[in-house]
Amino acid sequence: MAHNTSSDSDNEIITTQSKIFPHGKSIHEVLGGGKVADVLLWKDRNVSAAILVGITAIWFLFEVVEYNFVTLISHISITTMLVLYIWSTVADIFKWNGPKIPETILKDSFFEDLAFNLQRRFYQLLQVLFHISCGTDLPRFLLIIISLYILSEIGNYFSFINLLYIGSICIQTLPIVYDRYEEEIRNLAEHIMIDIRRKYRRFQKTYLNKIPRGPVKEKKIK
Repeated sequence: MAHNTSSDSDNEIITTQSKIFPHGKSIHEVLGGGKVADVLLWKDRNVSAAILVGITAIWFLFEVVEYNFVTLISHISITTMLVLYIWSTVADIFKWNGPKIPETILKDSFFEDLAFNLQRRFYQLLQVLFHISCGTDLPRFLLIIISLYILSEIGNYFSFINLLYIGSICIQTLPIVYDRYEEEIRNLAEHIMIDIRRKYRRFQKTYLNKIPRGPVKEKKIK
């Protein structure tokens, strides 16, 4: 009978956790469904590749070449101004079109979309952390505590630039990996959650339920 109860409970978990994201949303919808989601899912390969190359170049300059931030910004500004000056001078001599700022950079829709998604995800993260920290889901609370501890240990062996670079690479690769292998990842996540909840029920039955509790006093209604 105990085996059937455990099996029924596991089946219930599988049923209720059929999707990692709420309301059966796709990864594209979860990422905001705009240009930012297209970039993270490599819908526009040129833009995504350019961002990846740019991030890698910045990491190389700071971590490998050991550029100082102020020095790097100054050198980039000097180089850009010299290129624009030479380009403008040559364009005046040969009656060519002078340098112009691309319209794609002047458009603020991409940056507004990016800022909106970051703000919304940050707010949702705060809500989830607050909800879990209140003790409503002890297994997930313990899982986050352990994950944060592991992250703190990893931080002892990597510089901030390296961690930032690794995080950026993960942001650009994990969404498309999940989009392509959603079924396999979902099944793996379900089995992990089932195992965690099974061990938590065993821990609760063995230890937590044996902790003596005092009688609950009823509040008097005035």
